[in-house]
Amino acid sequence: MNYGKRSTSKKRNALISRTSMLEKRAHVSFIRVLFTALIAVCVMVVCLGIGSFRGVIAGAPDVNDVDISPLGYATFLYDDQGTQMRQLSAPTSNRLPVSLDQIPVSLQHAVVAIEDERFYEHNGIDVRGIARAAMKAITTGNFSEGASTITNNVFTDWTNESTQLERFTRKFQEQYLAVQIEKKYDKNVILENYLNTINLGAGSYGVQAASKKYFNKDVWDLNLSECATLAGITQNP
Repeated sequence: MNYGKRSTSKKRNALISRTSMLEKRAHVSFIRVLFTALIAVCVMVVCLGIGSFRGVIAGAPDVNDVDISPLGYATFLYDDQGTQMRQLSAPTSNRLPVSLDQIPVSLQHAVVAIEDERFYEHNGIDVRGIARAAMKAITTGNFSEGASTITNNVFTDWTNESTQLERFTRKFQEQYLAVQIEKKYDKNVILENYLNTINLGAGSYGVQAASKKYFNKDVWDLNLSECATLAGITQNP
């Protein structure tokens, strides 16, 4: 038998090489298994997300059943000569409808600037607003800042929620409905209904009722400073 240094070295190198190869194969196999598992988890998460998304959307009302026109108009009584005798209205139902062309452009622009500055740019969802609100919630823990658009606020309540999950689902459905409403209605139609719906304080709902309440004049007669005053009330009616 050959027990020389050269023979011993060859055997040792062969064993080391075989062990090293087995270790490499095991390492590669582990990486493959781990990569396959990650892919499977990602696929499961995506499928679960898609299923949840479809479920939430399926629970939302049909956009054709969503009424964006304001509710609760005032009623007027007239005598046989056509003279107004009395106005009948509930505390939240004193709206006096006006068309968009009767509302000063300065008032329209002021409300948009305060309530939804990217109203004419987005498709119902203000992505930048959502990102800003999310960042504030993450950095400060304050979840009070919303990212609702004028489109979100123009349609009336259609459900009540009590749990956090129900509130989250409601918000998600509102975003979906806002996109669908923007597909169905022109921006001017949405804005007109919003300006006739909005709460402007002191029991005044809609810009015409507010104009009568605060300035005793029709909305189309408001000057620039009066328009700015009404628009400013929207943040704290």
